[in-house]
Parts: sequence; structure tokens; C-alpha cells
Amino acid sequence: MYSNRLLSGLPVPITASPTALPLAECPVRAGFPSPAEDFGSERLDLSGILIEHPHATYLLRVAGPSMREYGIDDGDLIVVDRSITARHSHIVVATVDGEFTVKFLFSAGGMVRLKAGNPTYPDIVPKENQTLEIWGVVTSCIKRFAR
Repeated sequence: MYSNRLLSGLPVPITASPTALPLAECPVRAGFPSPAEDFGSERLDLSGILIEHPHATYLLRVAGPSMREYGIDDGDLIVVDRSITARHSHIVVATVDGEFTVKFLFSAGGMVRLKAGNPTYPDIVPKENQTLEIWGVVTSCIKRFAR
């Protein structure tokens, strides 16, 4: 049920059930390799890390490359919290004339603009008679590198 909704682009509510995964005690170096260390037995609950307001949090799958400079790529899952009040510099999910889009919110001096994170995509500046609603604030992006 949920996977079909994710593929269709509809928001999927997140359940609050814990998903605990093991956490290694040693950090993973992004520079030079370090000697292997023993793995710890601590477990982390991913939903506890990614979700602050379970009843107001949804998953959406991103379609398209318009946010790649913000680290959000085609096919990524974004975690969207509808209980957070959007402000300047948040990455938001908005509806523009009823269509979902994810963009950087520019809001200053009484001007609102949804900025793309890809120079080949134009910013969205609401026009007269155009409906723009900030649907929620993106709090996380989930990527898959290998399957």
C-alpha cells in the first residue's frame, strides 16, 4: 500500500513505530582509512532521529533534478513536517496551483520566491491569481546508493 503511494507521488504518513538499527562505536573516516575497531552494540531508532512530530510528518519521493545543488536528487525520499512554520531559507514542499514542488523558500522584504537548486530551472515567483501554499518543511532527505 505505502510503496504504491510513494511511487505515485502522494504524501505518505509516517508511523511512529521504532526501527532500531545497530550503531558502530567507531566513526567512519572520510579521509585516510583508520585501523578497524570493534563494533559496539548500541542501537539507534531511525524514526526517533528523523521524526519529531509523527502525526504531522510525511514521506514524499522526489521526481526530477531541480534541487540537486541542495543535495536532493531524483528518486530521494524527503521527510516533510507539516507542523513546522516555514521561514526564509527552509527547504519546503509547496503546492503551486495544486501541484506539489520542493524548493528553497526565499522570503524577505515582503517578497516570496521558491528557488530551484539547479540553474537550469527557473525560480517560482507567485503571480496574481496563482495559488501558492507552503505545505510543509523538509527536515531530512533519505538517499539509496545500492540495492
